[in-house]
Amino acid sequence: MKQPELLLPAGDLDKLKTALHFGADAVYAGGKEYSLRAAAGNLNQAEMNAGLALLHAKGKKLYVTVNILAHNRDLKNLPAYLESLADMGVDGLIVADPGIMKMARTYAPRIPITVSTQANITNYEAAAVYKEWGASRLVLARELSLQEIRTIKAKVDVELEIFVHGAMCVSYSGRCLLSHYMTGRSANAGECAHPCRYQYRLVEEKRPEEYYPIEEDERGSYILNSRDLCLLPYIPQLVQAGIDSFKIEGRMKSALYVAVVAQVYRQALDACRQGAEQFSQAQLHSWMEELQRVATRPFTDGFIAGEVSALQDIAHISPQPRAEFCGIVRGYDQDRGRIIIEQRANFGPGEDLQLMSTDGQILDLVLEALYDQEGNPLDRARHAKQSVYLPFSREIEAGSILRRVAR
Repeated sequence: MKQPELLLPAGDLDKLKTALHFGADAVYAGGKEYSLRAAAGNLNQAEMNAGLALLHAKGKKLYVTVNILAHNRDLKNLPAYLESLADMGVDGLIVADPGIMKMARTYAPRIPITVSTQANITNYEAAAVYKEWGASRLVLARELSLQEIRTIKAKVDVELEIFVHGAMCVSYSGRCLLSHYMTGRSANAGECAHPCRYQYRLVEEKRPEEYYPIEEDERGSYILNSRDLCLLPYIPQLVQAGIDSFKIEGRMKSALYVAVVAQVYRQALDACRQGAEQFSQAQLHSWMEELQRVATRPFTDGFIAGEVSALQDIAHISPQPRAEFCGIVRGYDQDRGRIIIEQRANFGPGEDLQLMSTDGQILDLVLEALYDQEGNPLDRARHAKQSVYLPFSREIEAGSILRRVAR
């Protein structure tokens, strides 16, 4: 059986490198324009070229999101942008708009096209249409059951990609007008303000100053707030169904999130490659514990079982204690036996930390000392992206992650 691809988000170049270090077969990223994550760091042309070089050196791929639902004003500069992506040699385009898809066939005809989940593909006839239009891969809508996915795969000879982990929208596969209506920022142009995560209370029109909680909770009610998707337990069945690419949401999330989710799903897919038809309870418990360390909301299996159970986080359930992203390993000073860390969160001697090594190990570390670049002792790492040095008995690969985990 063909081995499926593990596809990770790259909100910026650092996260692209993290995805590569922790097991991605491919990453998807946006340029500075035409992407549905306008607030992500995204990649400029130099960064995209650098990312491509890193990925291609390892036999991995880069897909570029050109997935806005375009207005006329968006089309003027699109031909030149598509031609520049073709010249770079990116491995695929992710598009949602049929007009952009048509232009991509004209201005970047050699680049394979993936149709975004924004296209809301929920049946095999729609899948067949996009294949006829030149798509090589389809990202199916999140609102499909496993059986519906199997049927589409059986009836249409085209690669299928599905989201298996990350944030979901309460709108249909991400097509939402709520942000534009409430804030003037269009989700369909990459500027979502996430009003589905706001607190809401009920008001009766003749009692405008009286607000009623829909659920009895002093924080209000998050009636639109969807749980995060987690299809980890279904990975063996999805592999057997012939899914070509397993996609992780999260271009706005941290490098720690990318590392943890990449590592867990890499291990799960490797287990399937070795013949696992289902995961043991011990495996699932260990993996779920890791995933919950970077979760912002409770998990749901969405529509995969056919009936939606607990899709919304109405009670705004607090997740379990989360890991905190402390820094990225940039190298190892062999002369002094010290790891070089580029700091991301405040930390210092006396704390219990962990190193996520790129080889899959999670190493406990009691931080005994900390030094600056000149070798002076520090009581804390306080400044964003400050380079600090900490003693460690063996070399750790660059790209590994330093984190703090609540006990």
